[in-house]
Amino acid sequence: MKRKIGIIGAGVGGLHLALYLNKHGVDATVITDREPHAYRDSQLINTVAHHHVTLAREAYLGIDHWSKPELSYTHHNHFFNFPEPLQFRGDFSRPSRAVDYRIYLPVLMEEFMRRGGEIEFRRVEEDDIGPLVDRFDLLVVSTGKGGFSQLFPYRPDLTPYTQPQRRLCVGLYKGVRHGEPMNVTLSVSPGHGEMIVIPTVTFDGIATALLMENVPGGDLEELATLSYAQDRPRFLATLLAKLEKHHTTTYDRIDPARFDLAQEQDLLQGGVVPTVRSTTVEFPGGKCAIALGDVHSVVDPMMGQGANMASYAAFVLGEEIVNSDVLDVRFCEKVDLKRQDRVLAASRWTNMMLAPPSPELGELLGTMGHNKALADEFTENFNYPEVQWDRISTPQRIRAWIDRTAADRAPQTQAA
Repeated sequence: MKRKIGIIGAGVGGLHLALYLNKHGVDATVITDREPHAYRDSQLINTVAHHHVTLAREAYLGIDHWSKPELSYTHHNHFFNFPEPLQFRGDFSRPSRAVDYRIYLPVLMEEFMRRGGEIEFRRVEEDDIGPLVDRFDLLVVSTGKGGFSQLFPYRPDLTPYTQPQRRLCVGLYKGVRHGEPMNVTLSVSPGHGEMIVIPTVTFDGIATALLMENVPGGDLEELATLSYAQDRPRFLATLLAKLEKHHTTTYDRIDPARFDLAQEQDLLQGGVVPTVRSTTVEFPGGKCAIALGDVHSVVDPMMGQGANMASYAAFVLGEEIVNSDVLDVRFCEKVDLKRQDRVLAASRWTNMMLAPPSPELGELLGTMGHNKALADEFTENFNYPEVQWDRISTPQRIRAWIDRTAADRAPQTQAA
């Protein structure tokens, strides 16, 4: 009997899962409240970079529509202003890429429908859960809209924060010079916040995303609430002054006469509470709902892990659906066991970077300033957060990593 999978939500996790199942002949229905045409004039959704492991999954799904080399970036430039200025570069083994989700998600939705997939455009309310459980063999919940995340209780052991640790001001801007070759800049102003500068494919070419992670109580916090719509000149003047003071390497790339949002709606402000939830709900009769993406694990965007983890988890779930005869609680348990190391490592690593750096982490950052191999490995591990967590989860592991890379760089004495 052909199985039917219901997917609530059309983010990257839900759509990658839908396309994977479609590719393998599994009947999947996506339910979302926003049609493709509605994205064009909507507010900025996020600023997301896909690393090469995610780009490889896109190629597998046949949705690698932005593969021109000039749309990708090759490395991270790091600027830390503590205790003394520190700068280093880390290279990826293969490029990463950022595409505006207001372009990306509609393309995937339309591709799914073109291949025969079904999308129901409607809002799902709590009262719809029962009928949806009856209708599908497995219900995948990949959006928290309508309170669906509340189906899955949060895990206190993996949720250390109850409030946002950063006040976010995220925008797509014009008038910022791109690096040659294109790269992402990570800049830190101690006690005030971090900024990730991402070249992003958007409607009019490549704009520059400024993802500003502002520490509550710091000098940058007001950017999270300052209104562009009510006073555009004040917003831009304040932002430029803050960049000049706290993130000078990016300020030096700006043409103040041209600097502005790429579009009026290209601004997102607020905060994220990092949260990990239980992932399975069993209903009478043995059918289940399983969490995916942000419903499973919400991470602060600082380390760029959310979308990459959602894609990874979607593939794990898709593979298990294709290869399993029964979609019950044991099935969900196996999915969790297979995906949890990478997903939880991404959460733990991000949460560590939100806290003040330990002496050992500070030493690691300092060592990367003169050890290119270590900087490259740290950067490459944005693709493999479980490997990053292996390296940095304890002071002992950080020390072992530093010592190993130092030994690898030491001159070899030739035997007589």
